[in-house]
Amino acid sequence: MSGSKQKWIALLLALGLAALGGLSLWNERRNAPQPDEAMEGWQEYTVYWFDVFDTVTRVVGYAPSQEEWTRQMDALHEDLVAYHQLFDIYNSYEGVTSLKDVNEQAGSGPVQVDERTFEMLSLAKEMYTVTNGKLDVAMGDVLSLWHDYREEGLANPDSAQLPPQEELEEAAAHGSIQDLILDEEACTVQFADPQMQLDVGSVGKGYAVEQAARAAEARGATSLFISVGGNLRAIGHRADGRDWIGGVQDPWNLEDTLCSVNVQNGESLVTSGDYLRYYTVDGKRYCHLVDPDTLYPAERFSGVSVLCTDSGLADCLSTGLFCMSLEEGQALVKSLEGVEACWQLTDGSVVYSQGFESRLVS
Repeated sequence: MSGSKQKWIALLLALGLAALGGLSLWNERRNAPQPDEAMEGWQEYTVYWFDVFDTVTRVVGYAPSQEEWTRQMDALHEDLVAYHQLFDIYNSYEGVTSLKDVNEQAGSGPVQVDERTFEMLSLAKEMYTVTNGKLDVAMGDVLSLWHDYREEGLANPDSAQLPPQEELEEAAAHGSIQDLILDEEACTVQFADPQMQLDVGSVGKGYAVEQAARAAEARGATSLFISVGGNLRAIGHRADGRDWIGGVQDPWNLEDTLCSVNVQNGESLVTSGDYLRYYTVDGKRYCHLVDPDTLYPAERFSGVSVLCTDSGLADCLSTGLFCMSLEEGQALVKSLEGVEACWQLTDGSVVYSQGFESRLVS
């Protein structure tokens, strides 16, 4: 493993631990509720994985035995690996129609896909409308340009450059969500524009976490806190009756937690930020979260966190809100039932929705 890869994994691991932090703090600051008698004698377990969605996965939870914990974790891991392969835009897998295959073939005709892929893309199209176009999986060519220039800039920082405006505009010309044709009956995906490409980094991981968590619940899991690169999803509560606590990373001090949040059964906490994937050109930092309207990385916030009862929805909204003005974002959050948010502004200030602030662990 290269030195840069090791540093990246170490940072992600640190952020994952911070995201799941606050449990000891919670112990100290609140009187314990009644333990769950059904979980009497259960032990706490933790597992890490490094092979899904190019990030660190950490699951902490309670189970009546090591055998039951292992059974649940093996199944959960298998589900996450399956979603990782389905939503991968860089690699193909034997026996799997990945999004790389879709990007290569859908411009020539309908491509039959897994139901999970179809449902994720259906959610993405719906959220395009909800976010007024700020969540756009059809702008794969634009994001690919930024990805390539970012990678080159990280490898050679002294000669880092921005993508030429004309190249961005040409790529954007082939990024209309209306050209993403989904046939529900046939479960196929087709591109009306043969040059269009998908990038589901703004929805795929969150959708996968939500669906994998629901499958775990169906298998009988009753006490898990899942973190896939900081995308948090709660199942049940702890054995002592406490809810899970998720940490929001401090975007200005990556060794610290900005705040800790009470995450209840079935809820997710997802953050989009400018502090992990970025590069610097002429002293200015450019992150990976690109505003579809400007074709440039959004600059209004250092981070946006969303708390709601669906990890896929939270993933979409955290990206969409990151690319909106604060006023637009507040209006959107207020219009959506059960959705709360926290905006971390670039001037170091923090704005909470009313419901989000009420969940803070003080």
